[in-house]
Amino acid sequence: MVKFFGGPLAGVSLGIPFFQTLALTVAGMMTTVIVVSGVGRMWALHQRQRREDKGKPLFTKRSRRIVGIFRRFGMPGIAFLTPVLFSPIGGTVIATQLHVPRLRIVLHMLWSALFWGSVMTLFVVKFSDLPFFHH
Repeated sequence: MVKFFGGPLAGVSLGIPFFQTLALTVAGMMTTVIVVSGVGRMWALHQRQRREDKGKPLFTKRSRRIVGIFRRFGMPGIAFLTPVLFSPIGGTVIATQLHVPRLRIVLHMLWSALFWGSVMTLFVVKFSDLPFFHH
């Protein structure tokens, strides 16, 4: 649920078939997305208040970059980058803080999980003959 690439690695190394590995990888990400998007708004407000109380700037270099991605590519851009750059938790928190409606977050994260889960699982299957995958 936390590290997206761990699903395909674990599934292939345990000998789980492709579609089961894909399904479990997607299920893990979507569980995270649903849980975090449910409590994300409250958590985001709490974090914002903590930053203000400590006198820290509201926007950092990283947050400005993320807002730039969102302005240019919208929720599809955030969803596309989530599994490979932000992690399921990070991408969902970002979308929540940008006030994307929960249903849009879930739908975009679902296609992203299916796409990246397929790509990563195929990649791991292709290279599963390497010694790393054998016990």
